[in-house]
Amino acid sequence: MKVLVCSKPGELEYTTGAKPKLEPNRALLKIKRIGICGTDLHAFEGTQPFFQYPRVLGHELAGELVDTGGNSDFKPGEKACFIPYFNCGNCIACRNRKPNCCTQMQVCGVHVDGGMVEYLSVPSSSLLHGEGLSYDELALVEPLAIGAHGVRRAQVQPEEWVLVLGAGPIGLGTMEFARIAGGRVIALDINEQRLQFCKEKLGVAHTINALAPDVLERLKEITNGDMPTVVMDATGSQKAINNAFQYMAHGARFVLIGLQKGEITFSHPEFHKREGTLMSSRNATREDFEHVISSLKNGLVNPKTYITHRVQFDQVKEQFESWLNPETGVIKAIVEIP
Repeated sequence: MKVLVCSKPGELEYTTGAKPKLEPNRALLKIKRIGICGTDLHAFEGTQPFFQYPRVLGHELAGELVDTGGNSDFKPGEKACFIPYFNCGNCIACRNRKPNCCTQMQVCGVHVDGGMVEYLSVPSSSLLHGEGLSYDELALVEPLAIGAHGVRRAQVQPEEWVLVLGAGPIGLGTMEFARIAGGRVIALDINEQRLQFCKEKLGVAHTINALAPDVLERLKEITNGDMPTVVMDATGSQKAINNAFQYMAHGARFVLIGLQKGEITFSHPEFHKREGTLMSSRNATREDFEHVISSLKNGLVNPKTYITHRVQFDQVKEQFESWLNPETGVIKAIVEIP
């Protein structure tokens, strides 16, 4: 079968590999769609933490189920996706129903080879029913689940102000699920094109360019002087994260969805007087995936909003680097495999 490998930063190469053998408790998927994620782009750049080369990228996946691996809830031939965070089931996190931050986590396409292949073997316990969704929709479930999990971590309440930093795919999904939870969303980004996208496609009423000199004043104006009670970072930018502590209302929660390699620094007195809450949000759980699938199925999220670029599997190598350039206007690139 055909395989696309990231052999080192800045280099992709097509190779061939053996079709995975059927093993106990593992299902076999014929991959049909691959979503390109920020993690894939960062791996290509050489800026992704916890990463080793060579690696087959890809964890936003949808496919046709070839073999169920003994999971009687599924049938060969059905459309499916899966939870790409393979957990041990025994560690302190897993025992406390937090498999998304398992101490022995193996993320598909990051710690173990991923889905830029024709066939992929996954734990049968990770499978998710397609619920009548298309392959395109199913490939969007994982990135949307990241935002959904962050919103659930924040416990967003109806009518509270939610500031989302970053209007990339993860940030957009975060905005969607903050809206579904009843929050009033404010989008902050340095890219005017993406801010306009938030207004036109997601109906976000309030957008702010992070490079503007009056960000604080705008936030005070929008929130009637209160400031946001939820701040969520989806940039993974050290500068953006450190700067955003000043945007917190008293009693606010700051949720870090984005990941970067550096140190977080903030004024302890300012954070303390707010009695602020700082938390990270890693991956997502089955509950979040099922919430996303239900939201797509019920029309609460429009998948056509996200897919801006589409290529065939044999075109990925030549197109991949261009998706790093903001001028291409890419929100979500989808790879098709016949």
